[in-house]
Amino acid sequence: MTRPAVLVTGGARRIGAAIVRRFAAEGWHVVIHCNHSQAEAEKLVDTLPSAEIVQCDLLDSEAAIAMVERLAARLPDWRVLVNSASIFVPDEATGLDPETSRRSMRINAVSPVRMAQAFLKLARSPHGRRVIAITDQKLANPNPDFFSYTMSKHALAATVPMLAMADVREDDRTYALAPGAILPSYDQLTEEFEVSGRLNLLRRLTAADEIADAAVFLAQGWLASGSTLFVDSGQHLLSQRRDVLYLAREERPGP
Repeated sequence: MTRPAVLVTGGARRIGAAIVRRFAAEGWHVVIHCNHSQAEAEKLVDTLPSAEIVQCDLLDSEAAIAMVERLAARLPDWRVLVNSASIFVPDEATGLDPETSRRSMRINAVSPVRMAQAFLKLARSPHGRRVIAITDQKLANPNPDFFSYTMSKHALAATVPMLAMADVREDDRTYALAPGAILPSYDQLTEEFEVSGRLNLLRRLTAADEIADAAVFLAQGWLASGSTLFVDSGQHLLSQRRDVLYLAREERPGP
């Protein structure tokens, strides 16, 4: 294989799929990770010039590490790991749900970090390795909704500068990529997203392709390791008292 390889977790759907398509268009061999989205992954891989599918439940960190070990053993130029998979389940600052919290921390933070550690230890590339953690603009603009999700993304983000300080090689890079409201989420209606997606400084919808472009840019390694890149049309510069999903419902006129 002469193409550089990238693994995108959660790569069958939503932002992950946009990142997969963008790397594929740039000539990369794309490894699409999925859990329950096997059918979507198969449809996506059939449209790409060089791609494969791996399946793993990130709730099981040991299985996630084993997946990285298998890929590292056979990919000659595995250059990038994009940790995009996450769960987004509601609970509240006044009432954290223990099971939601356990699953969110494991899938959104612990497994991605352990995969990054295994990747930086084992992956082979003559051009430097890149870890890109998909976080959230809530890092800078938090609110009490989706409490366990937000807590897990803050935990993941906290590891980025620490991993960067421990880069195994001088040409390794560890980054966070923080999107805003990119696609309809949870139980949101399309017309609600048309409102919530514009609750940013530029009052515009930020496209998933913009996140994908940013991921490809970070893969080139131009920014200092440990950096966070916000792609959210300025949403993180605001102070929003609730998740934009709920703010949009407040703004919509009644029936």
